[in-house]
Amino acid sequence: MADNETPQLRKPDWLRVRLSGGKEFAEVRDLVHGQKLHTVCEEAMCPNIHECWGKHKTATFMILGEVCTRACRFCAVATGRPPAPDPDEPRRLAESVATMKLEHVVVTMVTRDDLPDGGAAAVADTVRAIRELAPHCSCEVLVSDMMGNRDSIRIIADSRPAINSHNLETVRRLTQQIRSRSDYDRSLSYLKIVKELDTGATTKSSLMLGLGETRDEILESLDDLRGVDVDVINLGQYLQPTKTHAAVETFWTPEAFANLKQEALSRGFAHCESGPLVRSSYHAGAQYTAFLKQAQDRRGVS
Repeated sequence: MADNETPQLRKPDWLRVRLSGGKEFAEVRDLVHGQKLHTVCEEAMCPNIHECWGKHKTATFMILGEVCTRACRFCAVATGRPPAPDPDEPRRLAESVATMKLEHVVVTMVTRDDLPDGGAAAVADTVRAIRELAPHCSCEVLVSDMMGNRDSIRIIADSRPAINSHNLETVRRLTQQIRSRSDYDRSLSYLKIVKELDTGATTKSSLMLGLGETRDEILESLDDLRGVDVDVINLGQYLQPTKTHAAVETFWTPEAFANLKQEALSRGFAHCESGPLVRSSYHAGAQYTAFLKQAQDRRGVS
């Protein structure tokens, strides 16, 4: 084993993914590649890519290039000096969304600390382009912390995405070790500022489990997220993308994930996806529909 490699635990049976490509998978892949778009499905080596592309015909688009300015130890996206943003990217992406006839789309991004606004304008332009060209499609954004810049966060909030997401990723103790140039409290601040700017906004975050956190630390993070009024939480198993990334310390069982879901819901989250293969945008469309129904039920709206 090379000096920069970390040992890998053997995956348990519940993490075996059944591949299902086929015609639908190929159609989404060809459209994404033909429009020169990037997806986090491919870049982050998501284990659900065949299910989402092949069965649900959905994708999570990644804007602002495929090179990130940070080097987080859990992420397979390339790190370096990104090129200038492509001003035509929002239109191309929106046209693809319209062609695919999506009902819900997730737009994420590489972190762009090199840009004065952190890439906020590109995110907002993409949301507006999708609303114009695919008006029946709800748009969820999953963005960086914008270095806590309130003006940048306002630009995104003003575009009124259906869900405004930023991932806490891991517990407080492990943040500096796992997340490059990131800060636990700054992430919480992003989510708090969104609600301050738009009290009607729906916010969402995600945690990866298996990096060495304890159950008590997970519960503390859930409390912290509810403390800034986050509505939706996803909990999933971290999988080491390559041997040079952070190692998996623990494989949490499906039963443990089920228990954590109940803990999340008992704390007041409106919706929680929790399971070994859950990712930030896992079943995002169905999740959004369920969230809307729960919100209606709470208000007594039929």
